[in-house]
Amino acid sequence: MSHSSSGNSTSVNSTSGRAKPTGPAAVKATGVHVTRGRKKILRGIDFAIEPGRITGLLGPSGSGKTTLMRAVVGVQRLRAGAIEVLGRPAGTPSLRHVVGYVTQAPSVYPDLSVEANVRYFGAMHDAKASDAAEAIAAVGLEKLARQKTASLSGGEFSRVSLACALVSHPQLLVLDEPTVGLDPVLRAELWDRFAAMAATGTTLIVSSHVMEEASHCSSLLLLRDGLLLAQLSPTELSERGRSHDLEKAFLHIIQESESANRNASESQVAS
Repeated sequence: MSHSSSGNSTSVNSTSGRAKPTGPAAVKATGVHVTRGRKKILRGIDFAIEPGRITGLLGPSGSGKTTLMRAVVGVQRLRAGAIEVLGRPAGTPSLRHVVGYVTQAPSVYPDLSVEANVRYFGAMHDAKASDAAEAIAAVGLEKLARQKTASLSGGEFSRVSLACALVSHPQLLVLDEPTVGLDPVLRAELWDRFAAMAATGTTLIVSSHVMEEASHCSSLLLLRDGLLLAQLSPTELSERGRSHDLEKAFLHIIQESESANRNASESQVAS
């Protein structure tokens, strides 16, 4: 799909295309390397994310998005480098109550109702019944609150996981492909919800391989083959990629990167 860019909230180093945060970082990655067997999954990732913003983690399947998110929430072993989350090393026990993580595979109990699932996860964070009701409403499941999750559709089931993450009002919310399988109306409602959360100070990292999601974000991390090609805003992506179509702009940056790598390899051979 083709979508135009909108919004601009970060400054960028014109030589690297990397956004410069204007305050203390909510998430900071320095020289992050992850390997699986002999395969390099992430290769020297560096970035900083400002608090209270929506950051889109974009790239094709296999680019390392899920691995990077697992590293941010502290469940992925790093070969080298470090990640700080809210001023603490990723995975620090004290972060468990302030970081929410929604995986692609729903992690709820199918034999419990929607409400029971959300209230159960909320109880871990001392959330109230009203918090559970608010989270259920945020994902559009009020009418199904008493229904067992096993009887829900795939998209509804995924929304229960999101509600379970929202109930604790996390300072950082990490979402892996949260809108997959959702209808356009609910997808738009969720992005409105994410924007409202960011406006109240929550930091969100949202992964997607669909470029139409990019226009909803303040900042974008563009991944390709385990490398961070750029960190920039949607407007800056459009400018650097020389297209108002963000998908075409991203493809231009990929081609630009591949060309630079080929030229570097040829120079090394020549020398």
